Amino acid sequence: MKTDLAQLRLSGIGVVLLVLCCLAGAGVSAALQNPIPVAVGALAGVYLLFAIRVADQWEKVAVLRFGRYIGLRGPGLFLIIPIVDTISRYVDQRVRVANVSAESTLTRDTVPVNVDAIVFWMVWNAEKSILEVQDFIQAITLSAQTALRESIGRHELHQMVAERELLGRELQRILDEKTTPWGITVQSVEIRDVQIPADLQDAMSREAQAERERRARTILGLAETEIADSFQKAALTYQDNPVALHLRAMNMLYEAIKERGSMVIVPSSAVETMGLGGNLAMASLNGVKPA
Repeated sequence: MKTDLAQLRLSGIGVVLLVLCCLAGAGVSAALQNPIPVAVGALAGVYLLFAIRVADQWEKVAVLRFGRYIGLRGPGLFLIIPIVDTISRYVDQRVRVANVSAESTLTRDTVPVNVDAIVFWMVWNAEKSILEVQDFIQAITLSAQTALRESIGRHELHQMVAERELLGRELQRILDEKTTPWGITVQSVEIRDVQIPADLQDAMSREAQAERERRARTILGLAETEIADSFQKAALTYQDNPVALHLRAMNMLYEAIKERGSMVIVPSSAVETMGLGGNLAMASLNGVKPA
């Protein structure tokens, strides 16, 4: 395992001990008038600088001795033998986030879409992730992108827009099956955005408007049918019951006078049909001016 900047992360304790050893060696050399103590102090300080390492509470690190794995270290203070021992990259075991995207990917109904997703994952077994995967962060990102493209190809556009949670759970299952042998678990996947081409958005908008207009016309037709049925039932009732028709005519006359004033225009045919002649004569005697 190659040395990188993460392996050279020095601890504050090692730096302090280096300074103290150098000062102590310089003091002894000044007292003895001998340069050897300062050289010994400097060598001891350099040894402690590289031997003392510190891992944070959420970190683990693997130690290799002559290239062979001897165990994990951390969190906290631990010692290594410089030159003999090497350490891996510090592994953060907190929940981490990876942003993945799939651009111009065709859905099952051959619609090109751009999809952005967020993957929440964590390392649950640092030993596996260090020894079995060279760069597990890149592996997670590339695997998530591949799984996202495959999932898009298995779903139609309306499913992706309306069922984002279902798509996220499917991606989580696919990724978790792949990453579990690496000591990594995918906790959740959230589909953040599904972008559709502008011309397709216009076509979908016109389709939705046409569908709403069709439903409105259907509802209006049903209302007309229900009104016609009600009128038919009322006509049958008035045909068999002249008294009901007479009362209805009086009510219509009263409502017209109450809402529109004393001037009422009634067609002669309606007067003859509803038997309003006698009613209008009585209204005239009472001071109402029918027209």
